[in-house]
Amino acid sequence: MTAIRTVLLAGIALAGVTAPTFAQEMDVIRIGILGGENETDRLANNQCLIDLLPEALGVKEVKLFPAADYDGVIQGLLGGTLDIAGLGASGFAKVYLADPEAVEPFNTTVQLDGAMGYHSILLARKDSGIDTLEAAKGKTLGYADPDSTSGYLIPLVTLPEQTGMANDEYFSATSFNGGHENNVLALLDHKVDVAVTWTSGVGEFSEGYSSGNTRSMADKGMLDMEDVTQLWLSPLIPNGPNVMRSDLPQAMKDKIVAFYTNLPETNYECFSGIERGDYKGYAPVDADFYKPIIDARKATIGG
Repeated sequence: MTAIRTVLLAGIALAGVTAPTFAQEMDVIRIGILGGENETDRLANNQCLIDLLPEALGVKEVKLFPAADYDGVIQGLLGGTLDIAGLGASGFAKVYLADPEAVEPFNTTVQLDGAMGYHSILLARKDSGIDTLEAAKGKTLGYADPDSTSGYLIPLVTLPEQTGMANDEYFSATSFNGGHENNVLALLDHKVDVAVTWTSGVGEFSEGYSSGNTRSMADKGMLDMEDVTQLWLSPLIPNGPNVMRSDLPQAMKDKIVAFYTNLPETNYECFSGIERGDYKGYAPVDADFYKPIIDARKATIGG
């Protein structure tokens, strides 16, 4: 696990949808949206893409496909039924390990402090009396999604270095709870004692930090940060990429990159909505940026 940490630091529902031809791609662009937040909020946050992208890309229509879980988007990308998606680093690693030619990462977010990473955070209810990681021993741990970086892979790899024990041994039980939002709700509903989710770690804890699931839930009134205690913050994790299908026409790829690159300046409200928080903007990345996560996923949970 220590070696892996060293490396770390250096079902969408598409039944009946077939992979589009290039002619169809010029008419319709399909965007996958990861699970982990309720569908109404996900669609609302991404509605601006339906409004703005057709003109920017020269297509007739943009369709959003909110997945029930992370794997839905992953399989849509691998099957060619999605054209664009935002992924977590571990989700991209899963796609890459299955088919390194399937998608191209083209950018990622930059935090307000200039970092190109975020953190996994372990929370407990303040009224539980669990106020340290040591006090969480023998309690129940909630994970977000098996394909989540901050909600599974990073806690799986790095928490044992703090506790000296594998998570399945340190905690009395672990469970997956259907994404980050649901995992925090499971914590608040007393279904688990502690839970991991994602956050920028930048700004004020009382506000849910500047971005991430903590900020998103706080902004929506679903989480009062006064009700939870931070037990642990992971090392910096590479921000997940926006990706596009590798076999899209080059002219379309260029338009996609240009749109997303300029979005923080042309429509910050849209940018903040789809990325769920405040950031400085986007920065270009490629697959090499995620090699530590790819290697860590391959070594721990495989493809």
